[in-house]
This record gives sequence, structure tokens and C-alpha cells, in this order.
Amino acid sequence: MTKILHPVAGTLALLMILGFWLSTALSELFAGAATVTMVKALVPWGFLILIPALMTVALSGQRLGKTWRGPLVARKKKRMPFIAANGILILVPSALFLSFKAQAGEFDTAFYAVQALELLAGAANITLLSLNMRDGLRMKGKLRRPARGA
Repeated sequence: MTKILHPVAGTLALLMILGFWLSTALSELFAGAATVTMVKALVPWGFLILIPALMTVALSGQRLGKTWRGPLVARKKKRMPFIAANGILILVPSALFLSFKAQAGEFDTAFYAVQALELLAGAANITLLSLNMRDGLRMKGKLRRPARGA
């Protein structure tokens, strides 16, 4: 069960974070304040799915990591504290702050500074989660490993 739950929860979490990031970037670039406000108000509601998915990934990953060994597992384990810290210390507080500011109609310097930080931190987590997914697929033999020296 853990072998199924881990990749499903990981894929869900990655897709949700990617969705948050894209909806934020696209609304900021191409939509008006009403759409930005709606996106910023909805993102925290997505935490009701995202946070349990990330917890499931972490717990199932720890369970699977007890029996798996090798450099790919070590790399995945090394990335996880950065992913978790980034989410807990930057992404969740930023999303809540931006939701509050947007719903109050306060699109000021603080809003855009935190928005830039959130986009950078989100891109970092998307990258790290994508690397973990790639390494997981390689561990399962569903993705070819690159040739040495390449």
C-alpha cells in the first residue's frame, strides 16, 4: 500500500504546488486585481489537500526509506528538509499574508515583495519535488538513468 500511496501523494502535491505557482504567475501577468484576489483567496483552501498529501509523502517516504538504500534514496532524503522548511517557513506564511492583503485590496510594495519571494520559493520546491520524483522513477526502473559522464 505504501508503494502506491507514496507516488500518488507525491504527484498530487507536486501538481498542486505547480497549479498554485502557475495560477499566481498567470493571474499577476495577464489578469486584473479581481482575479489575483480570487487566486490568493483560494490558495490557502488548497492547503486542506496539499498539507495532508505532503504529510503522506513524508511518512510513506520514511517507511519506504527504511528498506531502500543507495545514492538516489540518499539524495531524496537530503532534499526533504529543504522542501519542508521552505513550505513551513516561507510558502504557507506567504500564502496567508498574500491572501489577507489581496482580500483587503492592498496591492502595495509589501504584497509584491512577498509575492516575489513566494514565487521563488515555490519554484525551488517545484524543482526539488520534481528531482525527487525523477529519482523515484529511476529507483523503480521506470526512467532510464543517464550514462556515466553525461
